[in-house]
Amino acid sequence: MKEHLINFICRFYFVLIMIFLYIPIAVMMVLSVNDSRSRVVWGGFTLRWYGQLLTNRQIREALITTIGLAFLSSAIALLIGTAAAFGMHYMNKRRYAVMMGLTNIPMLNADIVTGIALMLWFIRFLPLGFTSVLIAHITFNIPYIILAVLPKIEQMNMSVYEASRDLGATAAYGFFTTILPQLSGGILSGFFMAVTMSMDDFMITYFTKGAGVNTLSTMIYGEIRKGIKPEMYALSTVIFTAVLILLLIVNYAPSARERAQHRELAEREL
Repeated sequence: MKEHLINFICRFYFVLIMIFLYIPIAVMMVLSVNDSRSRVVWGGFTLRWYGQLLTNRQIREALITTIGLAFLSSAIALLIGTAAAFGMHYMNKRRYAVMMGLTNIPMLNADIVTGIALMLWFIRFLPLGFTSVLIAHITFNIPYIILAVLPKIEQMNMSVYEASRDLGATAAYGFFTTILPQLSGGILSGFFMAVTMSMDDFMITYFTKGAGVNTLSTMIYGEIRKGIKPEMYALSTVIFTAVLILLLIVNYAPSARERAQHRELAEREL
C-alpha cells in the first residue's frame, strides 16, 4: 500500500511538472492559428500568420542572423575548444586543474556579468556589431566544447594512432582516420550544445550587439512594449515542431535500426 502511494505521488508530481512545462507551449500553438490578434479572444482558425511569417522581412532577417550566428560561432568554437581540450589533456595535474577551473568560470558566471564585461571590452577595442556578437558567442561556447570533447580524449586509444603511423600513415591522415572517429561523439554533442546555447542566448547578445543587428531573442524583447506579433507565435511553433521531430528521429531511429538488425539475425539463424 505504501509503495502504491509513493508511486502515485511520483507520477502525479511528474504529470504536474509536464503540465507546467507544456501548457504555455500549447497556448502559443493555439495563438498561432487564432485569427484574432487578441490573446484572450478566439477569432477562428487561420493559417495566415504562417503565410505572413514568410513575407515579414524583419523576422526573416532576425532568423537568418540567429541561425548563421549559432552555426558559425559553434564551428569556430569547435576548432578552438577541441585544440584546447588536447592541450589540457597533456598538461600536468596542477596546470590541468587551473585550466579546468578557468573553463568552468564562464559557465558558472552570470550571463549579465559576462555580457557587460564583453561590452566594455568591445567598446574600448572594437565597434559593436555582428563581429562583436560573433566573438562573444564563440567565447561562451568554447567551455561547452571543451567539456564535451575532453572526456572522449581521455578515453581514446592512442595505440591505434601509433599503429597507423608505424604502417606509414602521415600525422594528418592518422589523426583523421583513427583519432577523430573516436572523438566524433563528443565533438557532435559539444557542437550541437553550442548551437543550442547560441540560439537561446539573450543577455550576452543584448549587451554586445550593435545597431541594426537583431537575433530572434533581442527582436522579441524589443517588441514586448508594442505587443508581440502573431507571426512570432507561428515562428515559435515551427521551431518547436522542428526540434520535436528531430528529437523523435534521434531517439527512435537507432532503436528501429537495432530491431531491424535483430530481425535480420533471427532470419539468418532460421
